[in-house]
Amino acid sequence: MGLDMYAYTAPRDLIVGDVDIKLNAIEHVSKIHYWWKHPNLHGWMEMLYRAKGGRKVFNCTTVRLTAEDLDALETAVRNDLLPETIGFFFGLTDGSEREDDLEFIAKARQALAEGAAVLYDSWW
Repeated sequence: MGLDMYAYTAPRDLIVGDVDIKLNAIEHVSKIHYWWKHPNLHGWMEMLYRAKGGRKVFNCTTVRLTAEDLDALETAVRNDLLPETIGFFFGLTDGSEREDDLEFIAKARQALAEGAAVLYDSWW
């Protein structure tokens, strides 16, 4: 058990809105990245979700990432600015995740360049 975190791509023209997108209702969704128990990244994604109008408990819900969001995420990762986040079964972010986060950002930017939408989802 724990905080399972996923990034997906989907055809951009099939995505409506920025939050609470039902991935199981969309064809051609592909997982491009997975994290386990990286709560500070999850906290950053929740802040993005709220900024985009999300109102639900941030569990089993999605947020869409734009190129600008990825720029902001990269800045946060490179400057150790991910918000300290705690939660039951979340584990601890220890700083060793930086290269993996940057790898995700690169994959996500490539997906956007190829015309896909990029989405974050989690389950705890």
